[in-house]
Amino acid sequence: MITDQAIATMLEAERQRFIAANPKSAALARAAARHWHRAVPFHWMLDWGTPFPLFAEKAQGAELWDADGHRYDDFCLGDTGSMFGHSPAPVAEAIAHQAGRGLTSMLPTPDAVVVADELAGRFKLPFWQATSSASEANRAVIRWCRGINGRDAILVFNGCYHGAVDDVFVDLRDGQPELRRSLVGQVYDVREHTVVIEFNDLSALEAALAQGNVAAVLTEPALTNVGMVLPEPGYLEAMRAACTRHGTLLVFDETHTISTGYGGYTGSCGPLPDLFVLGKPVAGGVPCAVFGFTAEVAERMTRARAEGESGHSGIGTTLSANALAMAAMRACLTEVMTLAAYEHMLPLAGNLAASLRAVIASNGLDWHVTQIGARGEFICTGKPPRNGSEARAAMAGPLEHALHLFLINRGVLIAPFHNMTLVSPATTQAQVDRLAEVLDQCLHTLIG
Repeated sequence: MITDQAIATMLEAERQRFIAANPKSAALARAAARHWHRAVPFHWMLDWGTPFPLFAEKAQGAELWDADGHRYDDFCLGDTGSMFGHSPAPVAEAIAHQAGRGLTSMLPTPDAVVVADELAGRFKLPFWQATSSASEANRAVIRWCRGINGRDAILVFNGCYHGAVDDVFVDLRDGQPELRRSLVGQVYDVREHTVVIEFNDLSALEAALAQGNVAAVLTEPALTNVGMVLPEPGYLEAMRAACTRHGTLLVFDETHTISTGYGGYTGSCGPLPDLFVLGKPVAGGVPCAVFGFTAEVAERMTRARAEGESGHSGIGTTLSANALAMAAMRACLTEVMTLAAYEHMLPLAGNLAASLRAVIASNGLDWHVTQIGARGEFICTGKPPRNGSEARAAMAGPLEHALHLFLINRGVLIAPFHNMTLVSPATTQAQVDRLAEVLDQCLHTLIG
């Protein structure tokens, strides 16, 4: 049993250990605080639970080094942005080559032709557009779905995350929809145009779609941002059928579930959506995202544009599909995100999941381990969650904070948001063994 006192004791000891071991990061944090709000260029960088930000010096493959010279086995990998390794050689070479040939011009490059062919062949959707982030892609998809369907509402699932998109920041609390409490500066009630239900609840989905006002269902094939919630057998197929029956467009955001396999969750397990979003790792860590769609959706998009005035559509930015991003994406798709990469990643992730289960069992804990391809997570409860409410209830904030800080202080990084891990083509069995070993040490210390 892990007591609150054991957690508090570990947190204090690990904070002091971190402070003593990282004087250069501490000094950089003090200097950064002069002009960066809260000492970091962006607030996500504070979510690691360390006493002050850990400053990275370099990262390569599945390793990272900080400003104080400590080396880390990296299982966070930029929260998926570097899922295929930090600075993979083909992407680094493509960036260096393109940097001397122009970064952005508002014109397509020859790389764009190759990229589109690669996307269509891999994900089985014939038409594509590029944006600068998955957030931007999801905003574009929501706008297109409303525009071509003539409906105002979108449907999302409790605990979802689709980037910085206002429309999706709605949760269920005790069965009632409420604005997500973390949303800053919201001045209108998005619940007027957003429906939220629990994942894996087919009756709730049918009831919501039957209202006839839902333009699109936007979801990950498996939830990954509230903890990992897998679809129950047949649920996605039933979702696909219900959307077709009610004239609702189905959108899969595969920015995280691309971990499943070469064609993402869609290509590995199905079904095929009407629209598909992929961000973060698609250009090897360079800001870039894409969304694909069926020929029918493409034709409806063309009609919708023809019915309006020419000019800004509210979709896209000047730097969308810039030359540097296209060069990086071409290299990533053709030379990095390969079948061979997945053939390395998937079995290794299976080994990691098995090792974590063994460590948890040997310490007498009733915890669960979930895996989606190269992505895994251990949950501090014995029952896998089937929806966002159950996943949220399983979160153990202070305990997870202590676990993460213990791992960081011993050279292991996992995602700072719950207990998620990723393996990359550069990850080794020795690194997997090291993560399991350090987690075992941590649990032994907590249990006493």
